[in-house]
Amino acid sequence: MIRTVENGLSYLVKVTDASALDDYLNSAVDLARQHAAVTGLCGILVTRHAYDTYTVAVSETVPFGETRERQDL
Repeated sequence: MIRTVENGLSYLVKVTDASALDDYLNSAVDLARQHAAVTGLCGILVTRHAYDTYTVAVSETVPFGETRERQDL
């Protein structure tokens, strides 16, 4: 499941099947990139909150054109 959290600036990704994780994350990153490209000022931050829960967000702390990962466990 991918749920928009902040008008396309942040997406919640929650999976019940590990085999679908990469597809969901890639889709959420693609959606976030579309919004980041509008300003050209932000990158993408992927945060793992639990084994099945992630946030993909447009972030000013990440340089434009980059995607970074972090864990918030």
